[in-house]
Amino acid sequence: MLGPENHCFSIKILNTVSIKYKDFNVEEIMFEKLKDINFTQLLVEIKKSIQLFVIKPFIGLVFGEKKIQNLDDLQDYIQRKSAFITQETLFGYLKTRIGINYVKMYDNEDFIKSINIAKWNIYMTAIQDLTFFSFSYLYVKDEFLNNQLAKDVYEKILDQELKNEEYPLPEDIYTKAKNQFEERFNTLSWTSFYKDNPFKISSEALFFWAPVAPELKNLDKQIVINSMQLKWDNIVKEFFNIIHFGK
Repeated sequence: MLGPENHCFSIKILNTVSIKYKDFNVEEIMFEKLKDINFTQLLVEIKKSIQLFVIKPFIGLVFGEKKIQNLDDLQDYIQRKSAFITQETLFGYLKTRIGINYVKMYDNEDFIKSINIAKWNIYMTAIQDLTFFSFSYLYVKDEFLNNQLAKDVYEKILDQELKNEEYPLPEDIYTKAKNQFEERFNTLSWTSFYKDNPFKISSEALFFWAPVAPELKNLDKQIVINSMQLKWDNIVKEFFNIIHFGK
């Protein structure tokens, strides 16, 4: 599989920048920088991402998470939380790495393309991990012994994203994600997955797909992976509190 360095824009960041503010007018320079930004393109990308990666994930934060009592509730939860994790970790990492030039980078078409590729791939693996985690836990608790339902839920989510008229899931990523799910499904240990580092694949996907130059990203590997693991830990705690099948 091709890594992000093979097809996407890599962020290069200077180690140090020395500035003497007395030599120039900071306000004028900031104004000139703002003029260079393609705000039309920036707004388009923001609009595309808001619905999937901001509005849906934050519904639960605003109104509180309802109990998960059936498959529809579970599917909605998996979809929203996977989008939330993707949003928080990918964009959080990029903002930290790029710093004050983060907004300016949206004027670069290669960078925008790289972000889109990264977030879809990370999102797909996040959905896989949370789906397998959920059904592994339910399997052990004797709530669902038919694990085919896990595949049904995953495919329904992918089909929804593929048919999204405004911001559809790319077909190549859709196909790859279905194949990857099938491979994992066939070798999964349903009795132990939920307690055996269940979010390893999505955490590694964040590190792999983030559009950051390899020589810089390699310095961040453990930090990046741990940051996603910690956010998943919060989701797991929440999940245990709200899962109420048949209750």
